Amino acid sequence: MNKLRISYDSLPDDHDRKLFLHIACFLIGRDKNYIVRILDGCDFYTIVGIQNLIDRCLVTIDQYNDVQMHDMIRDMGREIVRRESDEPGSRSRLWRHKDSFEVLREKNGTQTIQGLVLDMHMHPANSPINTNETILETNAFERMHKLQLLHLSRVLLDGCYANFPTGLRWFCWFEFPLDSIPIDFPLECLIVLEMQHSSLRQVCKGAKFFPSLKILDVSHSHGLTEIMDFSLCPNLEELILVDCTSLKNVHESIGNLERLVYLNMKDCKNLSMLPKNMCLIKSLETLILSGCSNLDEFPVEMMKKIESLKVLETDGIPFSELWPERRSSILSSFPCSLVELSLRGCNLSDDVFPRDLSNLSLIQRLSLDDNPICSLPDFIKGLRRLDKLSFYDCKRLESLVGLPKVHKEINIGRCKSLKKITYQSSELEGIKTFEGDNWNLVEWEYKFRLEPIDRVDVEMIKLLGLCNLGSMPPIRMKKLYGCSDAIMAVQGLYQYGIFSTFFVGNEVPGQFSYKSTNSSISFIVPSLLASHRIRGLNIFATYSVEEKFDYRFYFLLPLLIKVSNKSKGLKWIYAPQFTGIPGDGEDMIWLSHWKMENETILQCGDEVVVLVTVPPEFRIKEFGVELVQQHQNNMMISTQHKTKSDPNYPFVIGGDLSRRELIPGVYFLDDSPENYMEVLTKWSSFNQLIMDPDEGDTYKEEGQEDELDYTIARTMTISNNCGLGRWKVLLTAAGFLFTLALVLWSISQKKEATAVRKPSISL
Repeated sequence: MNKLRISYDSLPDDHDRKLFLHIACFLIGRDKNYIVRILDGCDFYTIVGIQNLIDRCLVTIDQYNDVQMHDMIRDMGREIVRRESDEPGSRSRLWRHKDSFEVLREKNGTQTIQGLVLDMHMHPANSPINTNETILETNAFERMHKLQLLHLSRVLLDGCYANFPTGLRWFCWFEFPLDSIPIDFPLECLIVLEMQHSSLRQVCKGAKFFPSLKILDVSHSHGLTEIMDFSLCPNLEELILVDCTSLKNVHESIGNLERLVYLNMKDCKNLSMLPKNMCLIKSLETLILSGCSNLDEFPVEMMKKIESLKVLETDGIPFSELWPERRSSILSSFPCSLVELSLRGCNLSDDVFPRDLSNLSLIQRLSLDDNPICSLPDFIKGLRRLDKLSFYDCKRLESLVGLPKVHKEINIGRCKSLKKITYQSSELEGIKTFEGDNWNLVEWEYKFRLEPIDRVDVEMIKLLGLCNLGSMPPIRMKKLYGCSDAIMAVQGLYQYGIFSTFFVGNEVPGQFSYKSTNSSISFIVPSLLASHRIRGLNIFATYSVEEKFDYRFYFLLPLLIKVSNKSKGLKWIYAPQFTGIPGDGEDMIWLSHWKMENETILQCGDEVVVLVTVPPEFRIKEFGVELVQQHQNNMMISTQHKTKSDPNYPFVIGGDLSRRELIPGVYFLDDSPENYMEVLTKWSSFNQLIMDPDEGDTYKEEGQEDELDYTIARTMTISNNCGLGRWKVLLTAAGFLFTLALVLWSISQKKEATAVRKPSISL
């Protein structure tokens, strides 16, 4: 604890120390901007202070802009407060529910208290008092003159509020039991008021002024029928009315809120109309109307006039059903300032979308989830600033042809009818894709193409020596990163310049110069005829499943092939998008062809290592590699597959792979190499995969028999146990040898002693 205090004690002044203690006791996990609003109102310079805490590693800001703190640092901060006094009522902050309850029950709180938290459901169960029925008194707060932060939950208070502390800045009271805020409650300094799940029917009776209020949240107050006159809170910035199911309208004075930036009325199911003067709110940036399915009219003209609006969510509003004659004009009415639009579950079909929605040209994030569209709406093709695009759960969606460039993320999860995706541009760097297990998706431009083996180009069939295609039985397939599986006819997979196919059997078609029962093969590229050059590799692996493996309950690690040119320091690692799963007693053959564009990639005399790895549930039975040569007049000895123009089957080895070079000289052939790396690093032998196996035990042309075990270890624990076992063996052996040496030395000493005595005996 003392070591942790070094960073705290190094803070330049009491300002930052007090700021740290407020966060440690009350505000961990809260949004940074939320904290800034509250603590700025408590006379802190919060932004500067938080940065000082970050610089000393006392807090961090996570990806959601929430302020986080390590548990040990939190406990250190709270221990500092606990040591202020043996009496909880004399401490500056009360975060333990037991302490807070005792102070309020005994009414021994003092003016030292700046913050207090009490949740009656968190009170110790072994308390002699039934806390769910305990009613505390308001005068228990009278002496807490410095109280600024108060968080109550499921608390019942009785009495007058006139003498309540007047300096409250942050006041949260979950399950507030009254139907309105008492008129004598002194809340003039309040910045944040949260009364979620309350019994409120109206926020307050009469004219109660809230001059400093910036955030009002009365979400899930199901009895709330009317909201306040907003002229009484002129500085309001956020209004949150989520799930206020009895609310039918909003006070017209909302149009006078010049600083309102966030308005959330999600799931206000009985809301019948929006204030007509809402367009007067010049600062409104976020409007959430999702679930407001009983609106009598959608304010088309008003929406056009909210020029500051950036985020609009209307999820679950069935535009086509409520306003069938105006459904297209509604979309056209959205303000041109929008950067984020969510239309989830709005029952929008293809004919609803106009061809041109120029008013949405600034859109960066668009969600059309759970809509009955069948194809890509035309207006999306003209969007040039998209960062995120989502069609999640669009069950009728069959094709996305002509997608514009999306800079960060595409979600097509649960689009079960989707078959084809194409793009306007090949610039797809850095895009994350969420696809789920869409087994009908057989073509994804620049990613993969899947087709039945009997439809594969005849030249590729000849190249790999395949025959009897019609007699190949269906196989079970799993997708890379996927969880489900499917029984499918044997398929041909085109991906990153590599053709792959999986089928049941133990007789490998074609000829292979290099074979092994191990998982790695090393060879020197031989001299070629002057009229020939190397244009690719054929690689096969035969594998079977270990006993007692149930594919239904296991997320498979990927099968991998690594091709390494040791002479040039280059490596290519590939995991197919689809993997064949052998049944019990079956052998599965993975047959692939790697084509190469640059003839300098593999040259005479280069040392090449090809490695195949499988998950621990599989076992390699045979593995082979064949160099594919091509005549200078383009007549290949093994026949060249002519698909250079196919975007799913480009020349990869020898092409531009800069984005996939996450480690110098190592190329990960995957559309999301960052995800690929995350999966691979979970393998206990990942370092072996990156390293070249000289590395030991490789099959070589010279006939070396050493075996290199590149089978993935099942877990790091097993690996560690094996290491411990080896140490035990070594120690036991050393002990045995030491004991043996002592015995031999003892015997030799006895022999010497006997030899000395013998002459005396003879005399």
